[in-house]
Amino acid sequence: MLISSIVSSPLRVPNKLIILIRVLIHSVSIVYLSYVFYLAFSGQLLGDPVQYLLDFTGIGAINLLLLSLLVTPLALWLKFGQILRVRRSLGVYAAIYAIAHLTVFIAFELQFEWGLIVSEIVNRPYITVGFIALIVLIVLLITSLPAVKKRMGKSWFSLHQWVYLACALALIHYIWSIKSEELQPIVYFIIGFLVLIIRGKKLNIFKK
Repeated sequence: MLISSIVSSPLRVPNKLIILIRVLIHSVSIVYLSYVFYLAFSGQLLGDPVQYLLDFTGIGAINLLLLSLLVTPLALWLKFGQILRVRRSLGVYAAIYAIAHLTVFIAFELQFEWGLIVSEIVNRPYITVGFIALIVLIVLLITSLPAVKKRMGKSWFSLHQWVYLACALALIHYIWSIKSEELQPIVYFIIGFLVLIIRGKKLNIFKK
């Protein structure tokens, strides 16, 4: 069994603490993203501000996505079901950061030249896999709305298993986009691989 509890009794905390954690996730994610864009537009980022924004939003999306995938194992290990309430918030901001990543690329690297945008997506494999990952995250973001989730019923759970594919493609996009021999993308790929192994028992998306 891949996941087993490490505590003998369920862990409980005041609901106010969970609410506080969710507020912190929202606050930090929004403020940090806004602040970095403010620094970029006000000329306070050293070096290449566009590359900094691409790195910040891309790595931020992967960090949030990996954290969202780790919530369920953590809840099972600690018998801490309350923590599941923060999973959606992390997933939502993973999608938002990924959207910001593509927006920076289209606006500043490609200057909204739509022909070039299509060409880049089609002809550059690392951009192709990143774009597919983004599309999956956007679909999951839209279907995370309570009203949509309710209408989808049981099919919602099957659809949201595609988050594993999005994570795998995002990691491939990251390691493929780095042209130099940097260690960080490899570390992220290994961590992501381990996270997917931990969640392996739920990787049945292609069995249905």
